[in-house]
Amino acid sequence: MASSTGHSLTSAAALTQQVRRIISQRKGIGLRHLQPSTSLDRELGFDTIDVVDIILEVERHFQLTIPDEVPLHKVSDFVCYVQAHLSQQAA
Repeated sequence: MASSTGHSLTSAAALTQQVRRIISQRKGIGLRHLQPSTSLDRELGFDTIDVVDIILEVERHFQLTIPDEVPLHKVSDFVCYVQAHLSQQAA
């Protein structure tokens, strides 16, 4: 029987949905406001503390570490970083 952890085979669409759900749940933002191109600071008014909170939750969920120097301004930035990290793990 196959394991259900399967992060390495997560599709971009599924990964985007997971990241959107994390942000939605942590910050009480409706999913319809969280498109890949949504700017967390400009469009949603998130400050540094909000972004750090999301980073910590994404790290916990995907079991990875996001370095401080990684620019994370949009939903897609989180998705791209996680996707790249999971691809490296699978290789």
